[in-house]
Amino acid sequence: MPRELPPLPGDVEDYRDERWCRDITRQVQTPIQAENFVERVGFAACMTDSRRPGPSLYVAVCGRRDAVMPRNVQTDEEASLAWTLKDEVMRRGRVYYAKLARGQAMFLAPRLIPHFNAVWGLRRADEPHRLGTSARAILRVLRREWEMGTSDLRQESGVTDRKAFTRGIDELQAAMLVVPSEVLYRPKFTYIWTLGVGRFPDPLRRRVARATAVKEIARAFLAGAGMTVPGELARVTRLSRPEAGLGNRALVAEGFAEMLSPGTYRIAPAGALR
Repeated sequence: MPRELPPLPGDVEDYRDERWCRDITRQVQTPIQAENFVERVGFAACMTDSRRPGPSLYVAVCGRRDAVMPRNVQTDEEASLAWTLKDEVMRRGRVYYAKLARGQAMFLAPRLIPHFNAVWGLRRADEPHRLGTSARAILRVLRREWEMGTSDLRQESGVTDRKAFTRGIDELQAAMLVVPSEVLYRPKFTYIWTLGVGRFPDPLRRRVARATAVKEIARAFLAGAGMTVPGELARVTRLSRPEAGLGNRALVAEGFAEMLSPGTYRIAPAGALR
């Protein structure tokens, strides 16, 4: 289990309540509000709760900082609304949605797509060495057909084993090559899969240096968090702790942040939180 993060000052928690919609007056209730939320924070998890750090659509729907996902999510109104909003935001295609690093479902504002892609994306020349057999077979079909439902894609790709197909799709999402574009519940539950570059051609084709990308990811998090403590940025983004530290120190170097102690950074000037 990851170590528990140290407690935050009250003014920082209040700042996060405002920025991350952890307040009843800022609840996210509509697809447009969900998209605006993602645009403001830069990136957000989908269904995480208060037990994990970082902005979350589910917490924003609940509108409280202590929101905890219930055991029976099927009958919970808040979880149901968050899931419905996720489906609608995915369909609208104005913000990026996929399972990214370590299988975490996340939303990205378009301005952050090039930076996440610079860190976790995969160039075509590297695909034969980095992608598994199932992922490559699925990708070949999608590059030919452009989009396809899960069942048809399994048949066309030859990856008929359910577990192998899921691993392949998750691998392609993590490499920012494939995204779900829609989910259908009738006549049966299925996702429609498409190429990420088809939905977000300009952001995914824009080249960004990795160091710049890490700095901008750190900036987006700190702008919403107000302050970050040791290990927090790494847990939220799945960056390594050394690389997360480099991103935060780059913000200090340009005057956007100040280091209070090793691993602890705050927006500069501190008065911005008041």
